[in-house]
Amino acid sequence: MTTPETTPTPDTAPATDAGTGAAPDDVPVRTDGILERLAALRAADAPTHGGHVLSYVYDPGLAEVDELAAAAMRAVQPVNGLDPTTFTSVAVMERELVGFARAVLHGPTDGPDVVVGSVTSGGTESCLLAVKAARDAFRARHGDRPGVRPRVVVAASAHAAFRKAAQYLDVTLTTLPVDPASGLPDAAAYVAELDRRSVDGGRDVALVVVSAPSYPHGVVDPVAEVAAAAHERGVDVHVDACVGGWVLPFWGAAGGGQVPPFDFAVPGVTSISADVHKYGYAPKGTSVLLVRGRDRQRRQFFATTAWPGYPVVNAGMSGSRPAGPLAAAWAVSQALGTEGYTALTARCVRATRALHAAVGQLDGLRVVGSPTGPLIAVATDESVPAERRVDPHVWADAARARGWVLQPQPGLTQGDGTRLPHTTHLTVTPVTEATLDDLVPALAASADEVRGVGRPDTSGVLAALGAVSPAPAAAGGPALAAPTSDEMWAALLTALDTDGGSPRRGTGAVLPDRLAPLMAVMESLPGPVAERLLVEILARVAEPLDDAAPGA
Repeated sequence: MTTPETTPTPDTAPATDAGTGAAPDDVPVRTDGILERLAALRAADAPTHGGHVLSYVYDPGLAEVDELAAAAMRAVQPVNGLDPTTFTSVAVMERELVGFARAVLHGPTDGPDVVVGSVTSGGTESCLLAVKAARDAFRARHGDRPGVRPRVVVAASAHAAFRKAAQYLDVTLTTLPVDPASGLPDAAAYVAELDRRSVDGGRDVALVVVSAPSYPHGVVDPVAEVAAAAHERGVDVHVDACVGGWVLPFWGAAGGGQVPPFDFAVPGVTSISADVHKYGYAPKGTSVLLVRGRDRQRRQFFATTAWPGYPVVNAGMSGSRPAGPLAAAWAVSQALGTEGYTALTARCVRATRALHAAVGQLDGLRVVGSPTGPLIAVATDESVPAERRVDPHVWADAARARGWVLQPQPGLTQGDGTRLPHTTHLTVTPVTEATLDDLVPALAASADEVRGVGRPDTSGVLAALGAVSPAPAAAGGPALAAPTSDEMWAALLTALDTDGGSPRRGTGAVLPDRLAPLMAVMESLPGPVAERLLVEILARVAEPLDDAAPGA
């Protein structure tokens, strides 16, 4: 038995080798230059502060919030979030963060409709778990129905995480078109899907998904109407508020105007995902998944005793998980509270209005629809003559050359044949307000520079990629071999006139400076080919280099 005098404290490692009393062998540790190299690598990244990147990062513009988050993460660095009964701080922080989210999203605190929840690694995991719970509930209710798979009904503008969920969880995804002008789906189309009969004459919809707001266009789907119809038919409704869940609750009080109802105050809403690492201003990656009813929420869990190790129970997809992101999110939410979030949202409101007005003054561009919240999608204004039009992707490239990173979004032909225009996305954060004096002139100058310039010619790229993409097999003939990874990569490099070596060495960069040509290619290719190309690009980023030996 270890005596109290030799028992190490939780944060102190033993000073001797166990059982021998001998001093441990020296461990060679080389720290010189490592952090300096990391600093050099970070210098090549897009800036995460200052408001020059209008996607991916959510900057409150408050250094003390960043410092608090970093200190909270360091305080729990060794903690394993796998077992909150051992590391009880994890349980306390999770329950308090979930409680805050439940309060601002109007979730009941008791009774059969009590809203409970868990913290996940991000919006994708939250969405996956919502689909899993609905799938398992459907199977429990309906049993084995030959030829019937549970369906999840989404709008075309729903986040790609639901496509991933359908692929991972073996459910059928039904995608409804959205209006090209407004970006909104039709509530009646959801009702029609709810009433559509499966092969055995029964209903097969396990979950309906609506967005608040949708990421591509920043508009809030008709949550109340869809939830009412689904509730009447006993179908669960998930509100994807990953991007809106920590800003829309404060939008009205911050002067942003009325927000369409979307949270647990709406009867029929059964779950909501809300990312704390977006407008909660916490570091990546934390999201909250809230669920109406304990029994419904329990279906997201995994538990097993069917092995000889410790009993395993996980609320999410991972086992061991870092406590750092949770601690940072908890600390930031404690520091800001409702008043702090409202004040930061007010900055978003003012900046969003200013950018709406600025884009409205740019001949050849237009804002898509009537967004609610701090997201803006900008498309070509096709009501003006061609010589006055501005392509949003070419515009984004011109803005990037001036130091502003906007996010190009490809167009999409929907299932009903309608075409959603290609757009450029702007995520507005509190720090954006302080940049307006520089940002607005840069956007105007970029539009002036490229007005009348058409989309890039993709014929050469398509020819290069077509040379390695198999043609459709003849009827009854053998399937043709898909191109190898090396063939796809060589074709891409030829098409983009890039050597593929020097641009990425030491930085991970493989894409050209201008993204408009690549986005045009993605739209022109068949979906499976474009997706295969995306896989190859991202996979190449992380491939080890020839000289990447540890410590080299």
